[in-house]
Amino acid sequence: MQVESFLERSAEKSPEKTALVCGSRRLTYREIERQSNRLAHALIRQGVCRGDRVAVQLENSPEAVVAIFAILKAGAIFLVIHPSTKAEKLAYILNDCRACALITDSTRIAMLEQQRPGLSHLKSIVLADAEWDHIAEDSGWPDTPPRKQCIDIDLAALIYTSGSTGRPKGVMLTHLNIVSAATSITTYLENTPDDVIVNVLPLSFDYGLYQVLMAFQIGGTLVLERSFTYPRAVLETMIREKVTGLPLVPTMAAILLQMDLSSYRFPALRYLTNTAAALPVHQIAQLRKIFPHVKIYSMYGLTECKRVSYLPPDQIDIRPKSVGKAIPNEEVYIVDERGQRVGPGTVGELVIRGSNVMKGYWGLPEETEKVLKPGPVPGERVLYSGDLFQMDEEGYLYFVGRKDDIIKTKGEKVSPREVEEVLYGLQGIAEAVVVGVPDPVLGEAVKAVVTLREGSTIREQEILRHCSRHLEDFMVPKFVEFRAALPKSANGKISRRELASLGGEQG
Repeated sequence: MQVESFLERSAEKSPEKTALVCGSRRLTYREIERQSNRLAHALIRQGVCRGDRVAVQLENSPEAVVAIFAILKAGAIFLVIHPSTKAEKLAYILNDCRACALITDSTRIAMLEQQRPGLSHLKSIVLADAEWDHIAEDSGWPDTPPRKQCIDIDLAALIYTSGSTGRPKGVMLTHLNIVSAATSITTYLENTPDDVIVNVLPLSFDYGLYQVLMAFQIGGTLVLERSFTYPRAVLETMIREKVTGLPLVPTMAAILLQMDLSSYRFPALRYLTNTAAALPVHQIAQLRKIFPHVKIYSMYGLTECKRVSYLPPDQIDIRPKSVGKAIPNEEVYIVDERGQRVGPGTVGELVIRGSNVMKGYWGLPEETEKVLKPGPVPGERVLYSGDLFQMDEEGYLYFVGRKDDIIKTKGEKVSPREVEEVLYGLQGIAEAVVVGVPDPVLGEAVKAVVTLREGSTIREQEILRHCSRHLEDFMVPKFVEFRAALPKSANGKISRRELASLGGEQG
């Protein structure tokens, strides 16, 4: 199966059903199928061939959704670039993957023209706001899809993710990778065509992208918001549209938990999901109180394989610190530094095997070799996550930390996650992140960076006393810095690396 079949099958089965709600706009499956077919033919006419890369840089919008499916229908590979990406990085990504076309809007043309002389592979630009009527709505283009060219092992998408070198890396995902991941996730979420899923996350973020793909796979309805900047407006939309599924990241959870939600009722809401980083235990408990009838799925994933694990909702009170077990049709295990499997309770690197594991990093064979290594089946490659975990006797996973994030102080190893959990247990702290900073005596010192809830008057000494009561001496932060806000990536994830790089500036 190819990814564009998600749309095609739903359009065939339920052509008049509302597929997409975005602001005041409502599009049926028939309309999105027709527009994506016309755009696909237009791309082919402009010279887009099987296996070419076509970039999309648009705000969350119907045009972005249509563009993704049109690129796939043309036999090409899509990549979604965050709408706020600046000229230099945009040029790097377009040149890195040798994109032949870009679908964007008029607001970005001036920026793009500055880089145009260096974009030797870019042959055409489609403006979603200026040219859409001439392509997606033009009856001169065929309504039927172009002839299928790809098979399931062909590449469908590149998702650019932060690299250790500072340059983003293109994660290569096949149709099989995406179909496998989406099928597994919709299986454990028990999605049905009756689901109405809201998405506020950028489509350049795989968590946001998959909300589109999975909603169309199951024949549900997607409510697409541009951001979570105005949370009350999003909540009102959720009530009006009878949303059943809400994907969260921890920063969104933190915002919700600082709001007075007593006047809101969400009788249609069936489930919450979380990924990007694990939810602190206290946030899970608070969400359970606010949404007592809602299933909460704590999850863990990597762009390189989309999803790794999920915690069944009936386990959330039993093992709230766990990020769950392997998703359906996937195997996970933990290895030591020699690559040998270890037993329950032992800390080691998590390894993932399954049809959801990427093909590699675009144009980076050496980087690929570092993470895709020989598996148990001859010729197979499995994904080494770079994350340290423990597994219990029943196969449930517990995140310890990124191998690169572990703080080495006084000859001991400190997991930032463990210290953060303790910090979140102190009422008044809204967000917390722990990093290691250079120290001439300790090697690295433990530093906590926190934001406070509105009205909180917690001081540094109170935080340190709280940590001393719950942590071993070497784990207690040496420094505490208070901030109005923590730096975050475009995906809403706290940027631990940025805080660590500023670690010498003590607060």
